[in-house]
Amino acid sequence: MNQPASLRDHLRQMLALLEGERQALAALDMERIITCADGKMELCAVIERCGKSELDEECHGLLDAVKRLNEVNRKLRNLIANNLQSRLQALTGSVNLYSGHRSSVVAELPR
Repeated sequence: MNQPASLRDHLRQMLALLEGERQALAALDMERIITCADGKMELCAVIERCGKSELDEECHGLLDAVKRLNEVNRKLRNLIANNLQSRLQALTGSVNLYSGHRSSVVAELPR
């Protein structure tokens, strides 16, 4: 119970920020996505200054929730990026350079 309220407040702010980021991703609101990314970086810097030994049970729970929500947002970002990449490839007829499959050009290069 000797945990400073400011750490809890920062963790709660991070949860709110991550929720806002999820909504911005769903709405494809680029300005808000960038604002959330900047806010996450600032809050991470503040949270990193706190020692692990100072964390109480409530803070551990908040950290777990932050990690889970950040992972959900990461997956959503990846889905959006993959969708965009597929659409661009369909429009341009280009080859997926990052798919991990060897193209015929790479296979023909001298060794």
